[in-house]
Amino acid sequence: MDLMDWHRWVTEQRVDEAVTFALNLVIAVVIMLVALVVSGWLRKRIVDVAADHPRADPTLFGFLGSLSKYAVLGLAAVVVLNRFGIQTASLVALIGAAGLAIGLALQGTLSNLAAGVMLVIFRPIRAGDYVDAAGASGTVRIISLFFTELTSADNLQVIVPNGQIWASTIVNYSMNQTRRLGLSFSVPYGSDLKAVDAILAKVIAAEPRIHPKPVPVVKLSALAGDTVSFAVRAWVARTDWWPVSCDLIRAAKEAFDTAGITSASSAIPKVPPGDDGTATG
Repeated sequence: MDLMDWHRWVTEQRVDEAVTFALNLVIAVVIMLVALVVSGWLRKRIVDVAADHPRADPTLFGFLGSLSKYAVLGLAAVVVLNRFGIQTASLVALIGAAGLAIGLALQGTLSNLAAGVMLVIFRPIRAGDYVDAAGASGTVRIISLFFTELTSADNLQVIVPNGQIWASTIVNYSMNQTRRLGLSFSVPYGSDLKAVDAILAKVIAAEPRIHPKPVPVVKLSALAGDTVSFAVRAWVARTDWWPVSCDLIRAAKEAFDTAGITSASSAIPKVPPGDDGTATG
């Protein structure tokens, strides 16, 4: 292109268009930088609410913080596109069509996303809870939008898709602060039943970690082939459930031996590993 052609090509209109484009580009960069700063600040402020208030759920506020961050960035992107004259209505329609196609291809992933949102909103489980869900057991470490991370009793990382958790029965051992303790003791048929009743009642009364209300119960519960079974029901703090169960069995065995009663067997329900006396919550 020679000098004459250059002068013919560089018109006032093209110069104005170039200046306008450069100005819009600078404004767009400034808008996105401001949006990044504001969105990061807003997310941090929302997350800090949970840190400043012990009763606030950090999982919920973390989700709300991330949601607000991406909302600010999305709004900034729309403003930038409008600066360049791009019709956002048609873009939204295009994104919607693409989203439908992607959604059909990623149904499983999106179901995990939807389940993650439900878990965060309704909060059947929270970080720090010990749970059984979707065939996995452990202490909840992180609830993300797509999966939940558990730490098992033997300190293994367990990753469970949120869709499986939301679709399964969830047993939360940490939700209530008290639990009912249930033990079964079997003695031979020839044993003095009143003496067995008295021994078990005395063992329960001597255990200070057992709550006085609801009142502990000792009942003859079953007749087997050669033994009589007694059921013991009492309420204790959640974190005392396992140690109290073990201590009651030991105390009952020693009391039976002292009284000359043969203890045929005793049964203790399966303990969730998080409540074996090592639990901190």
